[in-house]
Amino acid sequence: MRQADSTKSSDILRLGKYSFSSRFILGSGKYSLHLIDSAIKQAKAQIITLALRRTNRGGLENILDFIPPNITLLPNTSGARNAKEALRIALLAREICQSDLVKVEVISDSKYLLPDNYESAKATEMLAKEGFTPLVYMYPELYAARDMANAGACAIMPLGAPIGTNKGLQTKAFIEILLREIDLPIIVDAGIGSPAQACEAMQMGVSAIMANTAIANAKDITQMAHAFRLGIEAGRLAYLAGLAQESTPTPSSPIEDISPASKPSSLTSFLQD
Repeated sequence: MRQADSTKSSDILRLGKYSFSSRFILGSGKYSLHLIDSAIKQAKAQIITLALRRTNRGGLENILDFIPPNITLLPNTSGARNAKEALRIALLAREICQSDLVKVEVISDSKYLLPDNYESAKATEMLAKEGFTPLVYMYPELYAARDMANAGACAIMPLGAPIGTNKGLQTKAFIEILLREIDLPIIVDAGIGSPAQACEAMQMGVSAIMANTAIANAKDITQMAHAFRLGIEAGRLAYLAGLAQESTPTPSSPIEDISPASKPSSLTSFLQD
């Protein structure tokens, strides 16, 4: 246990100049405001995303009043349909949140809600020049990820499946390519529907998990947040420990020293011996 605790304490997620011990990024888009605080406590998340349009709901409630002060806000550019709109939203968010961290989210198609990789790469470059530390939500595609890394991204956030579907790692093979080829944190964002799926992604070697719908739609939000935390931590520890590779059937106990002559002819004779 001490060795595992030591590994955990030294296992830091680095996003630009920022460092975190938690690898669970909690989305807030679908939560009841009054459940956000308890969900954060159960998840032990240190980062929570924030859509600018949710900072105030008709002048009645401000989401910032429900987020603990020790939590790092990750405003996103949700609602942006192109790079220019993403920049405008990010500039407003920086004034509100007083942080240069931003999640680039550009979706120009309202039917499938897939991120626009081309406009997201453009937005990343524009934001980096404005002093932001961008994390980029994208469809997992190697050339686009390279463009985003070259444009100044501090992390790449490929979707596991279309947003809100809870279908898990539908893009696993493509995420594996990014893990091999992109020298930035890879954070799976969108589509993760269960703690088991989060664990599977972490075992692959991704740096963190971003989850929202699977927790927000659970019967018990705080319990599900806790379950996701445990799944993420278990997957990370398994990755660091080094998973055994698949192989042909092999005995778990040695049998080489058992000669045919010494083998009992039946279970009965074995028991009698």
